[in-house]
Amino acid sequence: MTHGCNEPGAVVGVVLAAGAGTRYGSPKVLVDDWLTRAVGAVDAGGCAPVMVTLGAAIVDVPAPASAVVVADWEAGISASVRAGVEAAGSVPGVVGVLITLVDVPDVDAAVVARVLRSSGRSPDAVVRAFYDGRPGHPVYIGSAHLDALRTTLHGDRGAGPFLTAHPGVRAVECGDLATGHDIDRR
Repeated sequence: MTHGCNEPGAVVGVVLAAGAGTRYGSPKVLVDDWLTRAVGAVDAGGCAPVMVTLGAAIVDVPAPASAVVVADWEAGISASVRAGVEAAGSVPGVVGVLITLVDVPDVDAAVVARVLRSSGRSPDAVVRAFYDGRPGHPVYIGSAHLDALRTTLHGDRGAGPFLTAHPGVRAVECGDLATGHDIDRR
């Protein structure tokens, strides 16, 4: 069940898609159906609203998502995470942000829903999907931790430093649902 942004327990879904995809050879947001899959997974998994960060390539985002243009996307993934978290944090009544990547095409609504269930939609929770013991996406960060996350965002590193330093990260095994592999090569 999707929660509206003004209902208790609203979680904003953020799909990170602003990068140039240099290892891949082009912006991954341009790959056929990856953006549609990511938005669909986040929406059907229980997030509302859904936002997509864009930068190296500006595209029309599929409904029900809205675009967040990252002016400084060339600074690295931290700029994309920061812009997505800033936009999500401005949504009235938000209790958490679920962050995922455009380039994990096998991560579907079942994975998103499992991470959200584990979070309890709590503003104090921090939850990360794991795949056969390997950390991956999506990541749920409760609203009580968004300021702390912002202070760790620098250069070409996303939420990793925050997650590594945070003692209460709950690992949720999702290897039975997906591989969670991000695709860096064609």
